[in-house]
Amino acid sequence: MRPWFINGRFLTQPLSGVQRYAREVVAALDQELLFQNAGVYSKQVELLLPSNANLDITLKAIRPRHIGCLTEHAWEQFELAHHAKGVLLSLCNTGPVLHRKQIVTIHDVNTREFPQSYTRTFRWAYRILHPALGKTAQAIATVSKFSAKQIADYGIAESEKITIASNGCDHTKLWRQHTPTSLRTNTERNTILVLGTNAPHKNLSLLTGMADQLATNGLRLSVIGMTADHVFSAYIPNASHPSIDWCGRLTDTELAYRFAKALCLAFPSWTEGFGLPPLESMSLGCPVVASDRSSIPEVCGQAALYAAPDNPDAWLTAFLSLKHDQTLRQNLISAGHSQAAIYTWQATAKTYLNLIAALQLNQNPRLTTPRTRTTTFT
Repeated sequence: MRPWFINGRFLTQPLSGVQRYAREVVAALDQELLFQNAGVYSKQVELLLPSNANLDITLKAIRPRHIGCLTEHAWEQFELAHHAKGVLLSLCNTGPVLHRKQIVTIHDVNTREFPQSYTRTFRWAYRILHPALGKTAQAIATVSKFSAKQIADYGIAESEKITIASNGCDHTKLWRQHTPTSLRTNTERNTILVLGTNAPHKNLSLLTGMADQLATNGLRLSVIGMTADHVFSAYIPNASHPSIDWCGRLTDTELAYRFAKALCLAFPSWTEGFGLPPLESMSLGCPVVASDRSSIPEVCGQAALYAAPDNPDAWLTAFLSLKHDQTLRQNLISAGHSQAAIYTWQATAKTYLNLIAALQLNQNPRLTTPRTRTTTFT
């Protein structure tokens, strides 16, 4: 295999779902290259980084290299394009438009589906970049069948050009489930967790709007996450309600503890390119109540309870079912473990390695079928 390169701009960005994806894929690629070739690739695969990148991941087969003096889009479009003298893997929605031998991962088209979740500048940047990359990049990767169809339907890329490289969730095996001192209270079986931001497509207002109903039935809502004010803006009802806890950003250890103790995770999004939190929840033994829209049923299979994102009564019914029916709860936990086990970062890394090999041989990448096995429960 000839030298190839990874776009390391994600190491200059705050950690969200897209950046976690890039970190986990790069780590899995590193391990896969070590396993397959005993480090032979250490001089042939480079992670190219802007000068302001914080290299806080350990790599053994992939060589990190800082290049250039520009930052952000300017670094990506000009300096990265110049230094990547081979196949380039860009994992976080953007890449240099003029670098044709490139795989770009476009996670979703949420800026088109829910433009109100994003600033005008952010929306227009993606509206310009995505179709351009869809034309110039040799391959487009995405994380679900749902996203692949949307990318094709919006004319961003032809379906034959799209490969599905799902998220994994086995990183949760490293999350320690001991009790953090800061969390020895306020997390019980009457607590419903929700992860995310106040972006409108995350639909947090559905749950906060139910605060009185939840409190009447002895339930609380814990909202975990960080608001990116420069991108997202929304009004959240009942923000000061006593049955709602605003937990901010937590460590992985704290998240694992919350999942282990909570009644369930609620995931009410209107749209998601993939939706990783439900799988993380399942892998840690926490049942999931999820929206029945977009990619979410594809990812969660039959291991979750579903409700429409505009039907609070259906959500309350699901929450109360989990509270009062222990058999249902245990069946969901068992099914969730099996469903989460389908999605591994190693499998995703192999998908990318196969795609890179095909591009280096000048073969046309074809649409692949993601892991679609689901688990039923009774």
